[in-house]
Amino acid sequence: MRRTQLYLEEDLWSALHARARREQTTISELVRRAAREQYLHGVEDRQAVMAAFAGSRAAQHDTQDSTEYVREMRRGNRLARLNS
Repeated sequence: MRRTQLYLEEDLWSALHARARREQTTISELVRRAAREQYLHGVEDRQAVMAAFAGSRAAQHDTQDSTEYVREMRRGNRLARLNS
């Protein structure tokens, strides 16, 4: 764990202080929890989704070249598809 210093507006500090007393914890723990939820929670979700997605096409046995696949997707009337 690393130590850091934050400058908080008075109203934010008061709100955190009151909440910390109610929850019988520290302001530091509230800030760590909020930062974890804000910045790490989404990362864990994305990692789980990517792990589930990885290899999802492995069961498909199409041996089509990727260049040909893209060309096939581009064929046809794209403007009509977009306007519908």
